[in-house]
Amino acid sequence: MHLYKTAEGIVLKYNGKSYLLSGNWDAVVNQQNLHEFLKTAATSSHEIKAEQADSFISEYLLPPIGTQEVWAAGVTYLRSRDARMEESKESGGADCYQKVYEAERPELFFKSLPHRVVGHGGHVNIRKDSKWDVPEPELTLYINSSGSIQAYTIGNDMSSRSIEGENPLYLPQAKMYEKSAAIGPCLYVPASPVSSDTMIRMKIYRGDNLMYEGETPISRMKRSLPELAGYLFRGFDFEYGCFLMTGTCLVPPNEFTLKKDDVVEIEISGIGKLINTVSLK
Repeated sequence: MHLYKTAEGIVLKYNGKSYLLSGNWDAVVNQQNLHEFLKTAATSSHEIKAEQADSFISEYLLPPIGTQEVWAAGVTYLRSRDARMEESKESGGADCYQKVYEAERPELFFKSLPHRVVGHGGHVNIRKDSKWDVPEPELTLYINSSGSIQAYTIGNDMSSRSIEGENPLYLPQAKMYEKSAAIGPCLYVPASPVSSDTMIRMKIYRGDNLMYEGETPISRMKRSLPELAGYLFRGFDFEYGCFLMTGTCLVPPNEFTLKKDDVVEIEISGIGKLINTVSLK
């Protein structure tokens, strides 16, 4: 099932039907068993025509987030480790990425407050003081207040490789700025955890030109999804849960950098497609 947050209400698509749910987004999603909750909610909610649901989603779609913070995990794929080492070799910081890739404790960092998050169709930013910028397509978890993974969405962890490459301590400036995080288009709420065969795909367009294309299965991730969620909840409480981006294995070649008006398309099987246009902050 797929849950969409729109300005007209919460739209649930389930078993070929569409429903308009009542209630506050945070209260709706923060369930101990979200899938079963939504199945029950569908029976007592107003069923709407597919055309009306599609109209709400196309015209009034919002990021699928309420008051939740967005966090991220780094260096969870070998390709990400290699990319971080490449960009940091001149600063002498390359060794720390090798160490965290092999360490028991994962790299976790704060990414965004909800009011800075962009949804499907919105504009993501690159920084004016950065020379090397990339999108990072990531399977993103919705974890409830009890620390249980309940749903999935698509995340774009926008990153300044030039700033992070200068010094690993510049990570907050490289990762955390206005509209540096995009999630959407919906929450995917399956009855069981996503398969390791789940594919992440990304395309980057500059006008009519395809500048980059790549895909990878999440099975290439070194760490498990419950492991990442567990480490985050060791030190934090989240009243209505949180989102956790789980890292990327798709890294454009070193000679590529994003430019204003580029279009980033990220697709994850089972969830949908997240499309954003690049702006300059």
